[in-house]
Amino acid sequence: MNHQITLSINKKMEIKIISKDKNNLRIKIDNLTVAELLRDMLWQNKSTELAAWHREHPSKPPHLILRTKGDAKKTLLETIENIKEINAELLEEFKKALKKK
Repeated sequence: MNHQITLSINKKMEIKIISKDKNNLRIKIDNLTVAELLRDMLWQNKSTELAAWHREHPSKPPHLILRTKGDAKKTLLETIENIKEINAELLEEFKKALKKK
């Protein structure tokens, strides 16, 4: 099952769900930076039991692995919303700082 998400910078990133059940997700992401950001932010969610990424070879895309106490999909979506909010705040702070100069 392939899914695409659109980032706010108008670039598309392909995400492929490798496996899923209620508490587990394994996702192939074509961007290592995004995989690391998600991994780090997922650990801030209390329902996360495992958040990691791995790749078979540096030329291959990373796989994000998520295991939760509850609904893994819900945890992932909450984390993505949290990242979006942080990014919006950061963007506003940069805009304010640039206007001062």
